[in-house]
Amino acid sequence: MDIEVLGTLAVREQGVSITPTAPKPRQVLALLALHADQVVPVSALIEELWAGTPPRSARTTLQTYVLQLRALIAAALDEAAARSAGTGPDGHPAEGAAAAGRRTAKDVLVTLPGGYLLNSGGGTSDVREFDRLAGMGYRAMDADDFPGAARLLREALSLWSGPAFADVQGGVQLDMETRRLEETRLCALDQRIEADMRLGRHRELLAELTVLVSRYRTHENLHGQFMLALHRSGRRGEALDVYQRLRATLVRELGIEPSAALRRLQRSILMAAPENQLDSAAKAASERLVRVG
Repeated sequence: MDIEVLGTLAVREQGVSITPTAPKPRQVLALLALHADQVVPVSALIEELWAGTPPRSARTTLQTYVLQLRALIAAALDEAAARSAGTGPDGHPAEGAAAAGRRTAKDVLVTLPGGYLLNSGGGTSDVREFDRLAGMGYRAMDADDFPGAARLLREALSLWSGPAFADVQGGVQLDMETRRLEETRLCALDQRIEADMRLGRHRELLAELTVLVSRYRTHENLHGQFMLALHRSGRRGEALDVYQRLRATLVRELGIEPSAALRRLQRSILMAAPENQLDSAAKAASERLVRVG
């Protein structure tokens, strides 16, 4: 099974889509796919579908959605079996056909005490691959391997084609998971930019950071990176303007001042401090914001 949730939802069993179009079964599959190979409690699925006001028939209706998903899985298994059903060199049915027949819809979407489990059969998941690559990228950062960190984190981020579950009408559970996944993406993005900064790619980052600070108008670390990239590109006045705009936004929308670490970075740029002091101020701002995040 191949699972993609970092963008539009796509779940394929042996290459055949099992993603329903109806909103409620789609929600069920999305939550099961995110937690593939783990039991998802019935209570979590009911909360996802009906929040705090489930109907009396909630469990029965959920079972109906599960049956609909199994019907799609069964059709996908049949199609996969038909595709692989040729004959081998000896004239007998190919082994692929027999293998396809061993897995049933109930083997794929398993009913267990208290919940359901989507059995990926050792397939792929973009969330798992993202976590693996990002974890390797963080370890490379810790080891000061900035080229390796930039490469690994860029590869991890390339798995995202849009917001998680972009085409799923999410409920309580999926909305919470979407926010969590977005935080993991932002953390990886922050560290990838940091790795590129350590490699001296300041000018190359300016266009990307211009878009990011416009999208995340109160994200201090992105603004700090933008300030440093501008300053190192010979645009000190613009770097100071970025700080002032951020400060105005924070005060107006959140009633807070920028962090002490970011204020130190602003003062260092204002005083045209030596590079080693700028590096220290930027590192302090980054570490403080990573801890808070």
